[in-house]
Amino acid sequence: MFKQALTFTSLMFLTSMFFTSILVAQSPADGTWVFSMQSPMGAVEANVVMAVDGATLTGEFDLGNGRKWPIEGGTIEGNKIAFSITRDGASMTYVMSGNIDGGTIVGLAEAMGTTAEWSMSRSN
Repeated sequence: MFKQALTFTSLMFLTSMFFTSILVAQSPADGTWVFSMQSPMGAVEANVVMAVDGATLTGEFDLGNGRKWPIEGGTIEGNKIAFSITRDGASMTYVMSGNIDGGTIVGLAEAMGTTAEWSMSRSN
């Protein structure tokens, strides 16, 4: 009888862990991305790490040589993301929006009255 109760309890625990892992699935934005944008000031490329907690998107753009731009005011709704980044050493802030489609994100950046297209691809 004790073995049956222990087996049943173990089975219930494993089942609950399985379903919990399904419910806490990763957001499509979570992970590491490679960013590219052609701006009026030249090409911008960065490695980007993003994480989602509820509807909040956080992360950082790493441009190399110690230059890092944190994601500010990030949000996610379904496959749509929005956030701002401020260039280091400048007062320029990009207001970014994009749509996630599998391993790619395509969007627009607005800054100083101009709009530029950007893209990200999931890093392997």
